[in-house]
Amino acid sequence: MEHDPAVLAIDAGQTGIKVRRTRPDGGVHEAVLPGVRTDAPLVPQLATVVGEIALESGQPVSVVAAGVSGLTDAAADAAALLDLVGPAGVERVVLAHDSVTSFLGTLGDRRGAVVASGTGVVTLGVGTRRTARVDGWGHIMGDAGSGYWIGREGLDAAMRAYDGRGPATPLLDRLRDRWPDPTGAYIHLQSDPGRVHAVAAFARSVADLAADDPVAAGICRRAADELAHSVVTALDAVAEPDDADPPHVGAIGGVFGSVVVRARFEERMRDLRPDAEIATARGSGVDGAALLPGLGTGHALRVLVGSAQR
Repeated sequence: MEHDPAVLAIDAGQTGIKVRRTRPDGGVHEAVLPGVRTDAPLVPQLATVVGEIALESGQPVSVVAAGVSGLTDAAADAAALLDLVGPAGVERVVLAHDSVTSFLGTLGDRRGAVVASGTGVVTLGVGTRRTARVDGWGHIMGDAGSGYWIGREGLDAAMRAYDGRGPATPLLDRLRDRWPDPTGAYIHLQSDPGRVHAVAAFARSVADLAADDPVAAGICRRAADELAHSVVTALDAVAEPDDADPPHVGAIGGVFGSVVVRARFEERMRDLRPDAEIATARGSGVDGAALLPGLGTGHALRVLVGSAQR
């Protein structure tokens, strides 16, 4: 696989949208925009991003390749996006869930699994013939081990400490930094349209305190256990009897910035799948998006990619 020099690569996550446009002269324009809203139609949001980049650069965009958080089969309408971005000169659209682009950016062509944990989390396993997505079902039904999950656990622990239902923890002080009256915090959150991000942001407090606070450390370790469980599930789902080489595992996203989470994750992977090799990421989600147009028809991931062309 090779990067298409004409591609506008988009890595659209809930925390932010990263874009990269390679100009015909070889120059590169990169930008970070506000994240996508998974509770609103995604195709119009992507069209707005393409329009903004085309207007800012003053150059037409010929190929759009996007990996998008929260993209369902019903929403993955490459033809609809192509219709909306046609005025920007786009001739081809390639569209996939961000688990696909995270995998490509992290492991490239190698067999294995990638877990990407930020505000939400999704794991993708890719074998020689099969793929398996594990979790990524949103903060209400899933996203175990995500930033939202950790933040929610941290808020719960803080309020348990406030009530006397749980052990004392400095997480309560961090909650008071944001909401001086803890009894009103839930009202503020429930009325906040950005509450998913507000809850996920509390994960930073949990990670910061994990080195010294047993409560915060326990939350981080449980998150890592959930993430490792998802990876092992994905690897098992795509394994073939004739697999000879060990699978590779990539762990990316802001949650893995926690020393406690990463150390526990690697420990659990060694226990559960000692044959797996934890790999250093080759690139990022936007690198994976740039690779989408060149994905071969025989690749196991190809069935997960939508495409439309004029």
